[in-house]
Amino acid sequence: MSTETPTTPAAPAVDPRLLVRKEGLAGYFDEFTRKIRSGELGSLPVVVGLIVIAAIFQFKTGSFLNADNLTNITKWIAGPGLIAVGVVFVLLLGEIDLSLGSVAGATAAITSVLSVRQGLNEWLAILLAVGSAIAIGALHGYFFAKIGVPAFVVTLAGMLAWNGLQMLVLGTLGTVNNPMDGVVANLDTYFLGDGDIIWAWLFAIVTIVLFGGGQLLDSRRRAAAGLPARPISEIALRTGVIGVVLLVAAYMLNQDSGLPLPLVILVGVVALGDFVLRRTAYGRQIFAVGGGIEAARRSGINVAWVRISVYMISAGLAGFGGLFIASQQGSADKALGSGNILMSAIAAAVIGGTSLFGGRGKTWSALLGALVIQSITTGLDMVHAQQAIQYMITGAVLLAAVVLDSVSRRTQKSHGRG
Repeated sequence: MSTETPTTPAAPAVDPRLLVRKEGLAGYFDEFTRKIRSGELGSLPVVVGLIVIAAIFQFKTGSFLNADNLTNITKWIAGPGLIAVGVVFVLLLGEIDLSLGSVAGATAAITSVLSVRQGLNEWLAILLAVGSAIAIGALHGYFFAKIGVPAFVVTLAGMLAWNGLQMLVLGTLGTVNNPMDGVVANLDTYFLGDGDIIWAWLFAIVTIVLFGGGQLLDSRRRAAAGLPARPISEIALRTGVIGVVLLVAAYMLNQDSGLPLPLVILVGVVALGDFVLRRTAYGRQIFAVGGGIEAARRSGINVAWVRISVYMISAGLAGFGGLFIASQQGSADKALGSGNILMSAIAAAVIGGTSLFGGRGKTWSALLGALVIQSITTGLDMVHAQQAIQYMITGAVLLAAVVLDSVSRRTQKSHGRG
């Protein structure tokens, strides 16, 4: 006769990523605290940082939050912000591109020389210049992905080479002024007219509708597939918060001259990049390669093509960003793309939440990070701080972002989510 006593079967382990949060605000708060404890900070540090920066400089200057200053910030982030979007794609692979500042300068130089000195149609000059930037990215990607040269070395060589090309193209004069009514000059203007307030309101309302509709559609799709989905109450809360932010932003912009064209283009590029990364097979391949090259290769992903194409995207966006920088300074010169442009773009991507270790990040992080960098720069200019101080503070913020990323990754690993 058996003397064994019946035992209660052990409860199966539950993956916390599959838990459906409780309905209502209490459930939302529980999920929020769980993510904080496990190191999933998301954009929270950046948003808090922006609020603190705005409060400090408003207290120091009394005019930081004036409409004209905020409008200028949204215009000035376009060039570095577009470069930062390209940086996000590269960082998702766990790599780096040091050539983007030189590519931006070379693109602006080629555009100006072809259109002004050679008399070529400006639209055609822009297409040829940006196409040249994309070809440069393909060349970098080829040496990295096919030949096996480390990306750091390839892009460092590119930084020197394309800076030399920029100087060669501009020649001894060194500076080419933009035509007053040209395409490049008009990049730094207002969307469909200066002073027309309807466009800022329309842009905000359309964005709110698209965001809320997208959230609702995604929830219904997940529910239909039997997956955890956000409740309607949470969708309404998220859409409401975004709506308040956008409507306040539209109001502030309209207190000055309306909706800046650079902001519209930057947000459009960020949204397109977000769609590519989150909603397409190609985007999932980028995350897969950044998460583990060998695993991605074994799953049938063409790793070499993904790497080459990402460098093409980053270089193309850098060239596009260079045109905005040329528009804002009124000319293409030998200094365009030098200085802290590259470091600001990399800092913007990292500060916004993109991991330096690959596999984690969003294009929206480039927008948020660019706002942080430009807000710091503008605020320090307003209090007449030396440029050396600006560099030191920006470097400290970048270091803090990397430390936060490292701590976050370590915390996630300790919770079984790394």
